[in-house]
Amino acid sequence: MRLQQLQLLLVLAQTGSLRASAETLHVSQPALTKSLRQLEDEFGTTLVLRTAKGVRLAPAGEMLAARAATVMRELGRAREEIAWHTEHAQASVTVGLSPGGAILLGPGALARFRARWPQVRIRLVDTLYPRMFAQLRAGELDLAIGPLPVEGARRDLAIHPIFTSRNLIAARRGHPLADRTRLADLAQAAWVLTGPAGGPGDPRRMDFESRGLPAPDVHLECESFSTLLAILPDLDILGVVPEGFFQRHGPATNLVALPIADDLPATTIHLVARADAPLTVPAQRLYEAFEQEARGLRADVQPARARRRKS
Repeated sequence: MRLQQLQLLLVLAQTGSLRASAETLHVSQPALTKSLRQLEDEFGTTLVLRTAKGVRLAPAGEMLAARAATVMRELGRAREEIAWHTEHAQASVTVGLSPGGAILLGPGALARFRARWPQVRIRLVDTLYPRMFAQLRAGELDLAIGPLPVEGARRDLAIHPIFTSRNLIAARRGHPLADRTRLADLAQAAWVLTGPAGGPGDPRRMDFESRGLPAPDVHLECESFSTLLAILPDLDILGVVPEGFFQRHGPATNLVALPIADDLPATTIHLVARADAPLTVPAQRLYEAFEQEARGLRADVQPARARRRKS
């Protein structure tokens, strides 16, 4: 099997045409057909189906194409890393960031990295943990930063917790329940679920049932905390947000944090990468920048929490 044959399969999947694929790869159509037949002979099965409208991948071809895409991305990273070592050429890193990871750690970590490695191009991708795993496995992301569910651990992924943030219950200023201090006082409230079920923005994580209370009544769902900021100031509804996120954006958007005395679940931010593929040098340096930013943030947060407990 040659890399050109894997590239051929990927181009066929994109174009759906033997002729267009041959033109894209700058080979003759008979040469392309011969190379495809050799690939099918090697796997002992049909990879491409011919139809009246062109060609499409057979189920086996789709499985191979998914693996081939990962192989080609890894090869591209290897070329880039070798060029980085030998010629100090420009490199790139693609990072998946959850809203919580972006708000809490993104600005400081990126500034820290850019000060040391200004020539590296960084691509930021908004992502959440259900999608994050697939993007990492496919090689679409070098690393990802964000919260994960308990069941999020996977053996093929290297998962490293770096920062834990308290959660708060937020409401618009003037909300009828804005001064309540107990979860029991919120039993009849309307709630918004932010992000995926079981994530940091899910009010059902607060274990109302263990306190003998009905589960939170979710009236609204939104995908990100950025969307939550846009809608919460105008609705009589409660939302759960990480403390660091609220401190940066809540007061400016006319939101208040309820003075709840009950313990609330925290949100842990993780660094995630593939366990079976080493990070490139630039990606490793960015990984370390996020670790350093998390350490600095922990050092700032702990004294502030101690002062609050004393007061």
